Amino acid sequence: MKKPFDGLPFQSADILLPTGCDLQKWAVVACDQYTSQPEYWERVERFVGGEPSALHLVLPESSLDGPDVENDITEINETMTRYLRAGRFRELPDALIYVERTLSGGAVRRGLVGKVDLEAYDYEEESRSPIRATEGTVFSRIPPRVAVRKNAPIELPHVMLLCDDPQQTVLEPLAKETGAMEPLYDFELMENSGHLKGWLLNGEQKERVANALHALQGTAEDAMLFAVGDGNHSLATARECFERQKRITPPEQWDSLPARWALVEVCNLHDPALVFTPIHRVVFDVEPQLLIKAFAASCPDAYIGEGAGIPLAFCHGGERGTVIVPDGERKIPAAILQGFLDAYLLENGGRVDYVHGEDTAEALSHRLRTVAFFLPALDKKTLFPAIKKSGPLPRKTFSVGRAEDKRFYLEARRIR
Repeated sequence: MKKPFDGLPFQSADILLPTGCDLQKWAVVACDQYTSQPEYWERVERFVGGEPSALHLVLPESSLDGPDVENDITEINETMTRYLRAGRFRELPDALIYVERTLSGGAVRRGLVGKVDLEAYDYEEESRSPIRATEGTVFSRIPPRVAVRKNAPIELPHVMLLCDDPQQTVLEPLAKETGAMEPLYDFELMENSGHLKGWLLNGEQKERVANALHALQGTAEDAMLFAVGDGNHSLATARECFERQKRITPPEQWDSLPARWALVEVCNLHDPALVFTPIHRVVFDVEPQLLIKAFAASCPDAYIGEGAGIPLAFCHGGERGTVIVPDGERKIPAAILQGFLDAYLLENGGRVDYVHGEDTAEALSHRLRTVAFFLPALDKKTLFPAIKKSGPLPRKTFSVGRAEDKRFYLEARRIR
């Protein structure tokens, strides 16, 4: 018998929700945020203390290169197992969760939590899969994430997928029907990051979501239903872990592997509360003046000053300026700057961090031997056409909201 979600890469899932704990202390922001601001994670640690929390189940990206990372990963996996055995989770079978996130600025972003089929996801540049990456995959970033996930019994998602739904057929009708849903959570997030509400969809609502997604997907063989809005490398890691399990599992059992699926939140690209913000570059352990001059010299006819062209502003030690790059074939500022930084840092040393918020980037640029580059925001209406035409954009081209508005870890799912 055909089921409503058959033929779709998105389905309902057996979702785990924490129970018997303070949800404000449980939910923490995506692990790839505040990588150059350890004081943020220190505040979170003090606030959470020894209470049950997703903080104990994830590894902040700033700790991936730490001296005790292997012990950290082992402790995370042991904590996951302990939470499962202690009944820390309530399981919602075959569930979809409608989410309303009130952002730090007051806008409400809508989402739908379910699972996606990793067989329908491909991050290669020539991908024609239903789920596609929006930024180039840095393969060196996958192994440390695999180390965290490969033996984990559960996953906690910060991946956000975007659907191109200008007629608002999938998510928006649910906003008017929360009275017919079971309320699941309603609480303030830590660190002034807004408010989170969630409801469990009933059977009729799930079926209507499935029908809307079928209509949105269409019948084309190379139809693109979802683009990865946040968590490109996390989804790539989930795919790699699935591929590893396939290599040691008979093919007839692949369909039943829990690792075939990944828990995500789906949002509508056309949600007014979903805003694309730029991701700035802060470069550490370099001589700022030498790097800026080298950058200008690397682009034909570029210069430091003001004028017509693509402006790339910089700041170091309180001094501001702009590199003007003439318009050319490569019109995406992130592509121009990132290509230079990759080559320059490989030859000269230093490191780059990707920072949300111009104020934060400027504050970091006051450190010795540090320079910040400020990038403009990408027009979100161009995202799907660009991915369909040319494949993934350069890494860290855009961000879905500011750091404090990123997805928080709350829901979980068994992956083993």
